[in-house]
Amino acid sequence: MKNILPSPLQYKNNTLYFAGIRLDTIARNKRTPFYLYSKKTLRHYYEYFSKSAAKNGIVSPLVCYALKANSNKDVLSTLKTMGSGADVVSVGELKKALKAGIDPQKIVFSGVAKTEDEIRFALKCGKKGIYSFNVESIEELDMINSIAKKLKTRARVAFRLNPRVNAKTHKHISTGNKTHKFGLLKEDILEAMDVAALWTNTNLVGLSIHIGSQLTELNATIKAIEELSKLALKLETPLEFLDVGGGLGIDYTAEERSKLASIDTYMKAVSDAFEKYYYSKTDHCPRIVFEPGRIIVGKMGVLVSRVVRTKISDSNHFTIIDAGMNDLIRPALYEAYHEVLPAQTSKQMIKTDIVGPICETSDCFGTGRKLPKLNAGDLVVIDNVGAYGQTMASTYNERQIATEYFI
Repeated sequence: MKNILPSPLQYKNNTLYFAGIRLDTIARNKRTPFYLYSKKTLRHYYEYFSKSAAKNGIVSPLVCYALKANSNKDVLSTLKTMGSGADVVSVGELKKALKAGIDPQKIVFSGVAKTEDEIRFALKCGKKGIYSFNVESIEELDMINSIAKKLKTRARVAFRLNPRVNAKTHKHISTGNKTHKFGLLKEDILEAMDVAALWTNTNLVGLSIHIGSQLTELNATIKAIEELSKLALKLETPLEFLDVGGGLGIDYTAEERSKLASIDTYMKAVSDAFEKYYYSKTDHCPRIVFEPGRIIVGKMGVLVSRVVRTKISDSNHFTIIDAGMNDLIRPALYEAYHEVLPAQTSKQMIKTDIVGPICETSDCFGTGRKLPKLNAGDLVVIDNVGAYGQTMASTYNERQIATEYFI
């Protein structure tokens, strides 16, 4: 697979198309802004991810799609029909996954603040409860054990290891260092294994890691798998699975496009790391679980907006659009880059700042971008919004949550 990942957007005769349909045709009679998703692109990435795992010799791979990236019901239903499981971090996400028909025995529950009600609900899903709780503290394990005892059942749990690695990503989405709130240190896990009172109604079935999001290089991933393998080999309990989390990135910028690890490169690195650090040292062969999010849905979606007006302030040119940071918070929160594309191209370009209607200076989608001179009512598209667009949206400034359309 090439590093340049497929997109549903394409220009034909200077006109922008989405999934083979003219954007202005799609937008006709639709209120802007709105999110627009391509089912073909979604299917492409899930199929490529799962097939690449098998092709690279991953043992019995289970793909648990991370709902936090995009929890649209049609997205979930499509992934369910393709065999996907789910990674959830709240009872709300769990209920959405179940409503989409995803088997509880393909669902892992992550997150540092699982409540009693959430744990109880997860234990009562289906006949056996969920596939596993990814436990992030000893206190959480104690709570799960206690609730399972009251329900006269047994809970399947996996320790989430904090492998103490620094992932090269934005500091707000790095999760694998000891200063982060996520996971347990190796020594704490080993100590908990000897506390009999924690295991009266729990079964340790796996170990997991997740070191961050928008990962574009794999050194930290390989190091985390090494630490995961070392811990697994120390445990006397035979494990059903080892969970490598998610986080594989997509290309938002030309720089990322040039250095981005492809899905195949990622799968080979995972396979080689487990062979080197785990399988070569034991006859035990647990399955590998993945929790991809952005890599599955990021490229399938865009945010469609219209120009409200333009404004000149001395040497500054502003293109004011009707989409705001409440619709896509990544640029304001992470200083993230997203391409802004006009529905019609032109050879005559100007430099302009693309800004939204929110009463915050940070409500800006790009500064000094080269775009045609746009007029009120013209359509623009903010690209790569399939992940962490709608799921992070808000009603700030009492604005409505934008509608999602699935092509």
